[in-house]
Amino acid sequence: MATTTPAGVRAHAKHGGGSSAGDAPMTHRQIMEALSGLLLGLFAAILSSTIVTNALPTIIKDLGGGQSAYTWVVTAALLAMTASVPLWGKLSDLMSKKALVQISLVIYVAGSIIAGLAQNPAMLITARVIQGLGAGGLSALVQVILAAMIAPRERGRYSGYTGATFAVATVGGPLLGGVITDTSWLGWRYCLFVGIPFALIALVVLQKTLHLPLTKREVKVDWLGAFFITAAASLLLIWVTFANDKYDWLSWQTYVMVGGTILLALAFVFTETKAAEPIIPLRLFRNRTISLASVASLFVGVGMYSGTVFFSQYFQLARDKSPTMSGVMTIPMIGGLFLSSMVSGRIISNTGRWKNWLVAGGLFLTAGLSLLSLMRYDTPYWQLSIYMALLGIGVGMMMQNLVLSTQNQVAPKDLGAASSTVSFFRSLGGAVGVGVLGSVMSDRISHYAANSIGELSPKARMAAAQAVGGGELPDMNSLPLPIRHWLESAYGHGIADVFLYAAPCALVAFVVVMFIKEVPLRTTGALTQAAQEKAGIVENTLESTVENTMRNVPDEPVQEKVPSLTAPAPVVGATEALATATASAAPMTAVATIAEPGSGGDGTPVHGFVRGAESAPVPGAAVTLISLAGRQLGRSVAQADGSYALAAPGTGSYVLIASADGYQPQASTVVVGEEALSYDLLLSGTSGLTGVVRASGSALPVKDAMVIVTDVRGDLLATAATGEQGEFAFTDLVPGPVTVAVNAGGFRPRALPVEVAATGITRVGVDLDAGARLQGVVKAPHGPLADARVTLVDQAGNVVGSATTGTDGAYAFTDLDSGEYTVIATGYPPVATALTVTGTGADGHDIELAHPGE
Repeated sequence: MATTTPAGVRAHAKHGGGSSAGDAPMTHRQIMEALSGLLLGLFAAILSSTIVTNALPTIIKDLGGGQSAYTWVVTAALLAMTASVPLWGKLSDLMSKKALVQISLVIYVAGSIIAGLAQNPAMLITARVIQGLGAGGLSALVQVILAAMIAPRERGRYSGYTGATFAVATVGGPLLGGVITDTSWLGWRYCLFVGIPFALIALVVLQKTLHLPLTKREVKVDWLGAFFITAAASLLLIWVTFANDKYDWLSWQTYVMVGGTILLALAFVFTETKAAEPIIPLRLFRNRTISLASVASLFVGVGMYSGTVFFSQYFQLARDKSPTMSGVMTIPMIGGLFLSSMVSGRIISNTGRWKNWLVAGGLFLTAGLSLLSLMRYDTPYWQLSIYMALLGIGVGMMMQNLVLSTQNQVAPKDLGAASSTVSFFRSLGGAVGVGVLGSVMSDRISHYAANSIGELSPKARMAAAQAVGGGELPDMNSLPLPIRHWLESAYGHGIADVFLYAAPCALVAFVVVMFIKEVPLRTTGALTQAAQEKAGIVENTLESTVENTMRNVPDEPVQEKVPSLTAPAPVVGATEALATATASAAPMTAVATIAEPGSGGDGTPVHGFVRGAESAPVPGAAVTLISLAGRQLGRSVAQADGSYALAAPGTGSYVLIASADGYQPQASTVVVGEEALSYDLLLSGTSGLTGVVRASGSALPVKDAMVIVTDVRGDLLATAATGEQGEFAFTDLVPGPVTVAVNAGGFRPRALPVEVAATGITRVGVDLDAGARLQGVVKAPHGPLADARVTLVDQAGNVVGSATTGTDGAYAFTDLDSGEYTVIATGYPPVATALTVTGTGADGHDIELAHPGE
């Protein structure tokens, strides 16, 4: 099989003679070592939220809090995480990612210590804010660092590990929290301490295993933007948390808070348009995938967090289960999340297709939440298991893949901001969802309790009023059986309504992902991509060519057509960058909507012919029209005669990109006016070299001969071994003179000059002459003779070669023609021997030397 030097490697060597260790892609082992530290930190962050899920009813009762405090313990962490994620993400684009993830771990540890020592709900909520700041850094930075280390095409299986960690922490947290809470000699405070060892171990592991190259950039943190987005998110969450509890949904407090949130959001948008390094670059939202993924993440967050937060209350208050059993009973949801994230990640890495998983995830999430809205306090557990599994499968398919689809669309310098944007909207949706749904749950529980209290006896009604009148969570085991059943029914029905309200959010997410356009996953990680961009290399895809070279090109009019990429004339504006990128790119057809043959569609028609060498038509060539800002506007496929037709949306300057299998892609700038534009595209074909190696005389093919191709400077271009029929083939060679050298056992090596044509395949035949050998040992009476001189003379008396024996007395001559030879050995009195060499030669032609009389 031929082994050629990749175009990207050749270009990089040209620009600097090789890549540094820091720019080299990380091996699987290095990735897994670093990933272990990242996942330990992520596990600790997730554990801090899930481990208190089943312990919260006990914690709130012990600290003297009510339903509002219950909601705020969860919401406070989500609020801090949501507000801080964009800042962490932006800082990762400007500063050391390793230092930032370690700082977030330290903040998390500090918050955990304070939370474990809390003496009242206010202190616990404050500690949860600190924990949320650390968790926000971990949730954002783990995704950013993964994207920096791993190519999108391979990131699926590693994202599966992230999903599995999420699943294990989610299921292990409630179980561990329940066991700790139910253990009398431990108590609930240890639930808040248990994540600290994992965080400390993660610090040590990351220090030893995570080695990322530092990109020196001037740090300009958009603190004003960070303040406005934090204030807007915080005010929104405070409003939804206290609404319907401290004040009505329609009240002057609502008008003030909602109005304030809108003003702060507008101030944030204005600030981002002026900031040198915005927290969330607004230009990212020009990309449809990023915009839709952010919207979908917002609604996915509602479904994801509603399942993890409200199930504990359902199982403990509606089904009278212990905290430990509450965690056990959520295993179907976690199992679904675990399996779907791992399986989808693996298959995405193998196939490169990801959109179908998003669509299927939205369908499962909607179905799961819809079915959960039907549950009651006495619903059979096997039914609940199916509903929870559907919910988990949906979350597992959507959560990581929405981030993956976004990371695949951005340049390395925007990786942190884009990743944190999706995480921000997911956390925002979760925080708002928990706040609103918590309020809905309280209202619906009160509604169902009031409607069904008439079923109790007068005495039981009085006892029931006393049991729920304090505003604190009830202790079900201390209530009389009729009152407990009445309250369990109210809780079961009220919590089911939470999922009823969450189901439309999942449906919106499902509809949104339907409109996300699937773009092939890149095959290089952000670190490698950044190194390639620095060296002037881009990935061999049409999408990455447009993305990396057209992203920041201003829409300036171009006054004339730009020559073909192969023309010596300079290329101006956007096309210059695009020409550099596409010159070494492998031909590829872009994923886009194909125009109907011969139709121009709406707008100004652009048509012409795609031709190859000697004006031959190139049928099947893909012609893509993009704006100077890199947005795709239309696409057509050349017909049998090479003709294409598409439409420009209006007058102005555009870029036409043509690509076809077996040809170098071409980009040209065109100016479209009011009239239809006729523009022909000329493609230069890629060059190839094929041939056959045969034995001279017999013309039999020579198998396993080594064929080496070098350029005029002697640099190696490609190597290959011949096949059964002596054939060899090379593709994507640079046109021009090369040297083809062939070497095979039993034959004399041969080198010949070859001119590789500019287009098409160059064919060459190589005949090898048999290379016979002659070898043996020069012996004296006492044994092998060292330093004996052996000379080989042909039939015409010409010296073919000479050799001096070593300590073993051996000599050898190779690459001999068949014929008559004379072997002369000296050291003792010379001895001359005549012999005939045929075929592969003569082995074991020993020579005896001795003095006379010996």
